[in-house]
Amino acid sequence: MSAPTVYDVAERSGVSIATVSRVYRSPDSVRAQTRERVLEAARELGYVPSGNARGLASRTTGVLGLCFPDYADPDAEADAENDSGADDAAMLYSDQIIRGMERAARRHGYALLIAASLQGGPESLVAKVAGRVDGFAVLAQTVPTEDLEVISRRLPVVMLAGPREIDHLDHLVVANAAGERELTRHLIEDHGLRRLAFVGGDPDSPDAEARFRGFREACGDAGLPVPDAPDLRTGMMTRAEGARAAETLLDRGGERPDAMVFANDQMAVGALRALERREVRVPEDMAVTGFDGIPLSRIVRPSLTTVRQPIRQLGEQAVELLVQRLADPSREPVSLELPVSLARRASCGCG
Repeated sequence: MSAPTVYDVAERSGVSIATVSRVYRSPDSVRAQTRERVLEAARELGYVPSGNARGLASRTTGVLGLCFPDYADPDAEADAENDSGADDAAMLYSDQIIRGMERAARRHGYALLIAASLQGGPESLVAKVAGRVDGFAVLAQTVPTEDLEVISRRLPVVMLAGPREIDHLDHLVVANAAGERELTRHLIEDHGLRRLAFVGGDPDSPDAEARFRGFREACGDAGLPVPDAPDLRTGMMTRAEGARAAETLLDRGGERPDAMVFANDQMAVGALRALERREVRVPEDMAVTGFDGIPLSRIVRPSLTTVRQPIRQLGEQAVELLVQRLADPSREPVSLELPVSLARRASCGCG
């Protein structure tokens, strides 16, 4: 069966070929109703746009793609702009994945095409990327499941993080719940802390929710009250949100928590600064922990106790799975969970 073409999409959606092209090249120039009709026709047909259809059909672009949500943290970007030596410290989660993918892609003779899900919508983003690569990795919450179903008919796709929503796709995740469970047990058993406040992210964030699940399990194992929801949730898990969360917890009244347990390092770093401004000593008055193990967690003062996940390895392993799938399209799909490790540092009272 031949691959669907732009002509097929135009016929199915009742528009001109030029309109179909504009939907993918400049979606804002097409009326929303028309744009959706074209995208729906493309989904039904399994159409993937490409500037080089013959190259796409033979998978000879020599390029792998990565699609991820825009995790930009304005505070981290400002630090990097103000200090030319701060680049490594400002490296965030997505930066580390990119670095890992780039290293592995180079090793296999591929280039890497990177696309953050900014304005324009996921449909146009994934279509543009899929039409220019041999295969691509997608971070959770970047591309709607139905769009991935369409793309995966023609290209290898690896899902990074989150639940395995499509069984026939390769899937990579880290041990989020187990890591947070170990960290929380450390606070309870090794430091004797009992009043723990968990600061989570959006409930649609699978990683943040898995970490909260690990926190709850550790509380239950220790005979502590098991919360139904985080003490606070933040929309974007940035330093600024972490600072605001720390201020809110301090101002709630009643007994202060013994520890603030944050769902990622960026928020925890913001909290350290807010606590310093409020003259709350860490860890003497309040322990603070994060999750991810970004480089900045080592150099803040006090250094941040966190769960190190193998972020670069996540990127490297994604490339390995794509390369294996390109070599053997019939290979059984795999779902791999990469281990994490606890970094005991000064912010919880360790050395």
